[in-house]
Formats: sequence, structure tokens, C-alpha cells
Amino acid sequence: MADLIKMARELGAEIQKDQRYIEFMEAHEANEKDNELNELIGRIQLVHMSYNHEASKDDKNEEKLKAYDEEFNKLYNEVMINPNMRRYEKARMAIDEMMKEITGILTLCVRGEDPMTCDPNASCSGDCSSCGGSCGE
Repeated sequence: MADLIKMARELGAEIQKDQRYIEFMEAHEANEKDNELNELIGRIQLVHMSYNHEASKDDKNEEKLKAYDEEFNKLYNEVMINPNMRRYEKARMAIDEMMKEITGILTLCVRGEDPMTCDPNASCSGDCSSCGGSCGE
């Protein structure tokens, strides 16, 4: 078990050297330094809390809820057009894809597939004779 943990730590270190990780961290730092973006995110959180507070009332005001919803959507759209947030989202998606592939390979290995050839991106044709039926479907 200790060898597996050591290898997992080594994998983690290699991930942190990957350009996708570096770009993700740079984008994260840019978001942290973007005062306008952080102000918008803070405003979104306040609107969200106000919405939840109103929605939890027995005598909730539907007009207030609608206004909070509209304000939330307006602020959300402002956040999502921010250049730093767009850069961050692009980098986050690349990291998510990388991690999906890594965990997919590990999952296939746990199911007994060959670690050197298994492909988590391969799609099932529905004909188990093409792959030996190792997916468990």
C-alpha cells in the first residue's frame, strides 16, 4: 500500500508540472487579484442568501423572489463575461478533462483492463465481442 501512496504522490507532482495545471493556477490567481470580479461574486452571494432567506419564509413574496432571481442572473452573466473568469473556466475545463481521463484509466485498471492500452475515451459499440465485455454493462 505504501508504494501505491508514493506513486499517487508522484502522479500528483507530475500533474502540477503539466501545462494545463499551470494555466489553471495562473487563471485562479488572476481571479483572486481581480477586484471587480470579486465584488461581483460577493454581490451574487448576497443575492443568493437573500433569495434563500425569502424562499424559506412561510409567507414568501414571489415578486421579491423573481427580483432576486433576475438580479442573480444579471450578476452571473457579468461574472461570466469577465476576461479573467473566461480564462479560468477554460483552464478549469482542461483540468477537469485531464482528471476525467486519469480517473477513467484507474477505474478501467481496477476492472482488470490492461493499464498500458485501456482507453477511458473509447465508446461502447454495444457489441461485447469487440472488447471482451469488460465494462460490466
